[in-house]
Amino acid sequence: MRERIKQIMKEIFELDDVPDDISQETCVQWDSMHHLQLVVGLETEFNITFEPEDIFKIISLDDIEKKIRSL
Repeated sequence: MRERIKQIMKEIFELDDVPDDISQETCVQWDSMHHLQLVVGLETEFNITFEPEDIFKIISLDDIEKKIRSL
């Protein structure tokens, strides 16, 4: 699962590599527009729907993985 998430992040943020500690604070490309694209990409890839309040809580790779596992 983690590798699938990283692949989506690579495409959205146009990165060659996604470190395990990536977050909004460490990734310059992770702005509000890219965040929405990431949410849509994750929802599509994993066939899930994030609740609106969860969208603002998934601000790192670890957060994303934990949330997807809980869904």
